[in-house]
Amino acid sequence: MKKNSIYTRRGDDGTTQLASGQRVPKTCARLEAYGTVDELNSQLGLLLTYVTESEDRQQLLSCQRLLFSIGAWLSTENASEDTCHVTAEDVQALEHAIDKAGEGLPRWRGFVLPGGTRAAAVCHVCRTVCRRAERRILTLGQECPVEPRLLAYINRLSDYLFVLASRLNLLGGVEEILWENRTT
Repeated sequence: MKKNSIYTRRGDDGTTQLASGQRVPKTCARLEAYGTVDELNSQLGLLLTYVTESEDRQQLLSCQRLLFSIGAWLSTENASEDTCHVTAEDVQALEHAIDKAGEGLPRWRGFVLPGGTRAAAVCHVCRTVCRRAERRILTLGQECPVEPRLLAYINRLSDYLFVLASRLNLLGGVEEILWENRTT
């Protein structure tokens, strides 16, 4: 029985293969976009190790599944709108999740410093990686069309992660620290 090898050595020259079979530099905008989405997905996996509420866990798993599809779409040159797995309903569902996670939170009092409970701190890391993924996707969008629903979903996801971090601090009994402007 022959075992498949994970290494091929084909990427040793600084290139990788897209879903189409085309080889591109590992620094190209497309790879930066889907690589950062992959990083976000991994960070969400880490966040899940700290989240105990079933509803929050299910939402994060749903996000992970869709991020995997988004990464696949981004890795495909000339991907059409028809093959994008992000729907208007996905964006609306995430908006609903934001509203649900925000129930019972105090009104916005200003910018907060990332941190609090371990879960909230990891959630803030996820949020910042999500924002970077959004920037990388927008950079790719300067070279080729990017599905607007995909951008809307990534934008909402960072909002969700911000609200979830606040929720996780509330559930953990930790008060968020507000940023104080020191300019005088």
